[in-house]
Amino acid sequence: MRGKTVNDLLMDPLSPLIERLHAHGRLRVWSLVITVFGDSVQHRGGQIATVRLGRLLGRLGIETGAVRTALSRLSRDGWVISERQGRTSAYRLTPLGMERFTPATQRIYAAPRRDPVSVWTFASGPQAQGIAIAGGRIGPAGSVPDSGFSINGTLSAEARAAVAAALPDEHLAALRGLATDLFALEELGRTDALTAAAARTLLIHRWRRLVLRWPEVPADVMPADFAPRDLHGAVAALYHRLSPRSEAWLDSAEPDMAPMPPADARFALRFGGRQEP
Repeated sequence: MRGKTVNDLLMDPLSPLIERLHAHGRLRVWSLVITVFGDSVQHRGGQIATVRLGRLLGRLGIETGAVRTALSRLSRDGWVISERQGRTSAYRLTPLGMERFTPATQRIYAAPRRDPVSVWTFASGPQAQGIAIAGGRIGPAGSVPDSGFSINGTLSAEARAAVAAALPDEHLAALRGLATDLFALEELGRTDALTAAAARTLLIHRWRRLVLRWPEVPADVMPADFAPRDLHGAVAALYHRLSPRSEAWLDSAEPDMAPMPPADARFALRFGGRQEP
């Protein structure tokens, strides 16, 4: 994050989130680039110019050299391919990258639950998924694959509290990290389009790392002192609020940066179909 003065950091509304992004050891810039592809590229023609990618990540304190290194790694690993565009270049996902990418996208942008969970499944065995408790896994009915042994039923208040208490410390830390970012982003207010696009990237990057690593924790079994209890709903609401200005930045043009293609129909389906370009 070289080049910023103390005064810059104090005035930048994203500085607390950027500091947390860089706080946990060496930042995996390649992973952040994948977040950008999912959130800002795939619904806009599937290709992004390096100048636009660099400008967006630069707003997050990522230096140009680190972006180039990340793109080189992703290219070497078969995720992306580059194409020349006049004096500059652009990147898109390869067919292999798309194959890896699509299932994760469906989970990240799934609609939040509108109602409490009425039926839960407790299962054991190697295929079981969900929150680990009592030697097995528990989750909303339909989210736990058939593993040979399962029980469906409701949860008492005491059972819900027991599930909340069973959450590993690392999972709780990830949940609280997202909640902290949500609070900071809610305080943003009206801001410029690039800052909104950077804020949306931070939001989805944190959310992506949570949902792809840990099982769902519905509001019903969130710890009693946790706020907001409905994290998925809060992420969706904030995403909707940031999107008009974020999309305006993707539409914007500068002398060295052409506008991106218009958003396609997939964008309108994110987080339950309430998106507006």
